[in-house]
Amino acid sequence: MIYFDAAATTLEKPRQVREAVAAAVGSMSSPGRGSYAAARRAEETAFLCRSEAAKLFGITDPARVIFTGSATHGLNIAIRSLVKPGGRVVISGLEHNAVTRPLYVIPGLRTEIAAAPVFDPDAAVEGLAAALQEKADAVIWTHVSNVFGAVQPMERIADLCRRTGTPLIVDASQSAGVLDLDVMKLQAAYVAMPGHKGLYGPQGTGLLLCGREDVIPLLQGGTGSASRLQEMPGQLPDRLEPGTHNMPGIAGLLAGLRFVHRMGPQRIRAHERVLLEEAVREMREIRGVRLYASDDPAAQTGVLSFTVTGWDCEELGQVLAQKGIAVRAGLHCAPLAHRTAGTLETGTVRLSFSAFNTREQVRRFADVLRRELREKVTL
Repeated sequence: MIYFDAAATTLEKPRQVREAVAAAVGSMSSPGRGSYAAARRAEETAFLCRSEAAKLFGITDPARVIFTGSATHGLNIAIRSLVKPGGRVVISGLEHNAVTRPLYVIPGLRTEIAAAPVFDPDAAVEGLAAALQEKADAVIWTHVSNVFGAVQPMERIADLCRRTGTPLIVDASQSAGVLDLDVMKLQAAYVAMPGHKGLYGPQGTGLLLCGREDVIPLLQGGTGSASRLQEMPGQLPDRLEPGTHNMPGIAGLLAGLRFVHRMGPQRIRAHERVLLEEAVREMREIRGVRLYASDDPAAQTGVLSFTVTGWDCEELGQVLAQKGIAVRAGLHCAPLAHRTAGTLETGTVRLSFSAFNTREQVRRFADVLRRELREKVTL
């Protein structure tokens, strides 16, 4: 199988990740629940994972690295902490349902979309500046579009938020592990990310990086600390981590973070950019294909959406799957991004690359697409 769906999950993991998950299942219990070896091993692994993430993302205190089940989980915590009923929030025109659905259920909330063309960072900044002329509870901005790979100008976005005193929540689902991300430099209130995409960890893992401590728990429960209290402990990370930790996932995430650290996000991004450029070259020669790509290498990660004239995207995705090529077709849980790009009615087919893909795989995919289009025309 040629796997081009890394924006959903990096299915191909480093060997060390698989080994770490398997080892944790038989050797770790829960951190903070005892002084026996299995609990101590879990406690040390959790601390090392927080520390590795803190080092990678510019966090000075590892306790501000919170384990979540997904980026969606972290975004819900961040939104609950900052956005209030009857308030106002500003978001980009590229947000995922992980942002828009939690906002939708907040009573009386005014959500303003600072929409801009997909690959136009200047317009994005101008749109946010106009929206922040009125006070907002928070700005929520995706670092990279999961549909188009469009890189947003986060430093400029963060600067606008600082100047207006508006807390910033960053969805780093598509940028963590691929782009340099310094939370302290951005001074973001919260940054949410999954463990199973660019960090090469297992599914069911994620991180919430907390730039502030006035955070409201999403769940209540046992933490292994301050057990007499009936409210959640005040200190991080315990305040946001009730229940039993996913130690196999955390152990795998630690191995994934170490893999990213060794390779370096810049090297991973450069590799994915080579694959993106190869795909664009190949596909521009195929009649009927429309690509959503930027000519600026800095404006796009290794994510490429396309449509084919006369071919339903979901149908094409199924045909490619039958040929052993895994892609994502449809609206990608991001109807707002498709509305911004004008593809809401059709959706797109999305290729998304990882450190384990090759140029040869891109060329084989392009050959399959050519053959399928020829056969469709002759039918």
